[in-house]
Formats: sequence, C-alpha cells, structure tokens
Amino acid sequence: MSMPLFTPSNDPGSNFAELVKRVGLTPPHETWSGSVDVPHATTCVALRFSNGVVIAGDRRATSGNIISHRAMEKVVQTDHYSAVAISGAAGPAMDMIKLFSLTLEHFEKMEGRLLSLEGKANQLSIMVRNNLPAAMQGLVVMPLFAGYDDVDKQGRIWDYDATGGRYEEREFVTIGSGGTLAGTVIKVGWRSELSRDAAVTLACKSLWEAADSDSATGGPDALRAVYPIVATITNEGWSRVDDTELSPIFESFAEEMRSR
Repeated sequence: MSMPLFTPSNDPGSNFAELVKRVGLTPPHETWSGSVDVPHATTCVALRFSNGVVIAGDRRATSGNIISHRAMEKVVQTDHYSAVAISGAAGPAMDMIKLFSLTLEHFEKMEGRLLSLEGKANQLSIMVRNNLPAAMQGLVVMPLFAGYDDVDKQGRIWDYDATGGRYEEREFVTIGSGGTLAGTVIKVGWRSELSRDAAVTLACKSLWEAADSDSATGGPDALRAVYPIVATITNEGWSRVDDTELSPIFESFAEEMRSR
C-alpha cells in the first residue's frame, strides 16, 4: 500500500503507532468473543526456481460449505522484492497484510533503505504471534512469505505456525486446505534448476490438482475469466503473471484430462 499524505497539523511524523491510527488499521492483537462465521482463504503455494521464486494462490474463499468469494486476491505484493500469500480467516489476514506493508514502507522512509528480507520475515512473525488470542478463538491467520534476497542473490520462502514460529523452506511451501495435495504435485516436479516458465506451470498444476480434490480450493473459471494469482519475484522485483499467459496453461491441463 502507498503511504498516505497528511496535513502538517495531522502528520504523525516518525511515530508508527500514530500512523496506524491515522490510516485506520487495527493492530493484529485485538480479541474477539463469540462465534463468528467468517470467510476463509484456502490454498497457496510458493516454490524456488533458478532465478527467484514463484508465489501463487487460488481465488476462492469459503464460509463453511458456502463459496463466499470467487475472486479473492490471496497473494499480495508487500514491496518491490517480497509478497505474502494468506490462508485462514480472510478479514484479519487482509488487515495483517496491510499493516505489514505499511510497516515496511514506514521503515524505508524512516531509515532510507529497505529492511532485509530476513527482517521482513521476522516482522511478519511478530504480527502472527500478536494474532494468537484471536487464533485461539478460531480466527487463525496462516501466511506464506516469499521474496528475493539481494544479498544472497536468490529467492527465499517462509511459512509460519499460529504462534508466530517461522520456518524457512529450501524448495517449496504449500498452505491451506489443499496444501497437502498441491505439495505432492510440486514434490514430484520440483527441480533446483527449474526455469521461470516451468516453475509457473508447476505452481499452476499444483493448484489445479488441489482444486480437483479439495472443495475449498477454487480452480480456474474460464466462464468468469477468474484465474489463480501467480507472480514471480526475481532480482528485477515482483511481476504478476498475466491471465493471457495462464489461460493456455490451464487449458493444456484440461486437454490432458480429456485425453485420458
């Protein structure tokens, strides 16, 4: 998100807590009471390839057995070299991503430099840990963080548990209700020397197979022109894969199934 502009009398300056209040974000440590039926985001994946990482997520959000959203954006660019994908309670997750993006931009403006990729992963871990009281009441947020490390000259990926524990993965990460199914597909096809195009195709294949067996994972919807969000992060930064590139990839999967 972009840093908002303030009048001189309303400028929070370097006070981040005041900045959060000014933009209307709620820090992820509030608690809820009672039972709330909220939309949940489902399957997201990330995998390393030779020049960086691919991060992808389906578009479906569910409330119990109901499809509440068909075009939710679960993969969000957080700065030029990183992105977050979310699974779990959709509302708190999106607020967490907005706060995380604002934190990174605030750091850059105050320090005059980007926070290291390791530092970004640590900051997201703190936010997940602060959400633990809500998670204990059912509003679990499970993010996946990926980015390009300009120091190590490679893509890196992390997943998290509900307590804020962060775990860097060397090959790939899958989260959400269809994560196990998607992970099996990636495990079979992953190679360290994957090209960008091969990595994008493998990510799409994993979401396709997850959607085929998991009702909470949405597959490509050619009728509504809704396709999973797929993006690459390399030394050139974030780049979202256009739907015109994704459409023939998913059509090839459909043709393969028809040929069986």
